[in-house]
Amino acid sequence: MPHFDLAVIGGGVAGLAAATALAERGQRVVVLEARGALGGRATAFRDRETGELVDNGQHVLFGCYHETFAFLRRIGAEGNVRVQPALEVPYLDLDGRRSVLRCPKWPAPLHLLGGVFGWDALSRSEKLRVLRVAFRLKADATGTVSQWLTRRGQRGRIREWLWEPLAIAALNEAPQEAAAAPFVRVLSQMFGRRRTDSSIALPTTPLHEMYATPARAFIEGRGGEVRLNALARVRIANGRLDGIDVRGEPIAAKTAIAAVPWFALQTLLAGDVTPLRDVLANAARMTAKPIVTVNLWYDRVVMPLTDDEFVGLPGRQMQWVFDKRRVFGESASHLSLVASGADALAGQDTPALVAMAAREVAGAIPGARAAHLVRGTVVREKRATFSVAPGQPPRPGVTTPVAGLFLAGDWIDTGLPATIESAALAGHRAAAAILR
Repeated sequence: MPHFDLAVIGGGVAGLAAATALAERGQRVVVLEARGALGGRATAFRDRETGELVDNGQHVLFGCYHETFAFLRRIGAEGNVRVQPALEVPYLDLDGRRSVLRCPKWPAPLHLLGGVFGWDALSRSEKLRVLRVAFRLKADATGTVSQWLTRRGQRGRIREWLWEPLAIAALNEAPQEAAAAPFVRVLSQMFGRRRTDSSIALPTTPLHEMYATPARAFIEGRGGEVRLNALARVRIANGRLDGIDVRGEPIAAKTAIAAVPWFALQTLLAGDVTPLRDVLANAARMTAKPIVTVNLWYDRVVMPLTDDEFVGLPGRQMQWVFDKRRVFGESASHLSLVASGADALAGQDTPALVAMAAREVAGAIPGARAAHLVRGTVVREKRATFSVAPGQPPRPGVTTPVAGLFLAGDWIDTGLPATIESAALAGHRAAAAILR
């Protein structure tokens, strides 16, 4: 039986960030992934009709995702993400008119103010009101996002086009529900010292190719193993890790990181879980929030007039549209439309969602009106993230009362919402705790 310094259970961002950080420090690691592919909730699948690789949801990064980029640099995958030189966000209003929030290449955070004051979508009074956020960002981050914005006098188009779409995208929850504190944390990172902290970064490959495949090569190149279809159970006895089994086969490792989602932790554990009763009880009370992604294939290019890789769709049910041909190159030919905080959409059937998304594309993009819709698919991630509403249960740290057992995942108490950055940060924290 091969011996390992530790086992990482879960092959998503958190697990792979932790495993590669430990492998880099000379630890022999085994990654155990229950499914047949790595990536967790940030992966891709092959469409059965077109043969294209399709992400299980559009994931957008920001330049302030420092832990994520540290992970990508470690595994030699930073080139799989394209970062804007400065924040630039195109929008199409309900009449199809295009407007762009484009930040100049000024020092941070002045470039953000320059972008807002140069944005033709806003009135002069709306531009001035943004100063009430910029200079009092962290003051009184209580209540919901909506309450926080109202206290700062944010209304009209600046709220409808900038703050609320940003909050929904970052928190995956309606502004009137989500707590202000995690949103302010995200904004404070975007208002960082580097101009690119606020820049949008898009993967230029399907998600699993962006990070999971190179992470596997990194781990195996340093003597570790990655096992798929490896449904693990962690046994606990006398307050310590007692063993790890994969379908009845013991794994020789005395330390483990449980890098699974909050809703999977209970089924991972066996034996006397009494030391973890509070963690498990809080995890069971966490509310899941869905994301709906509609993929549309047309018989022609429908966004030929601009070089936009994505466009904001204010006032619609689908908030963003991504042109995968421009992001991935000619290997892709579809549009991907995303609705975050999609509680009202997740229960609708596929034909209704495809028809609604196609109507919104046709209403916004003139090139789609004469095009023929060839195929439409829907990806519903019903437990894409957890709620950050006030009153949600506390999130755990990476250490546990069980000796030899650590936790990682986007749901760990990082102060961030359920983002790739939160997952990478938690993975690095768990690795650091083990090395200590």
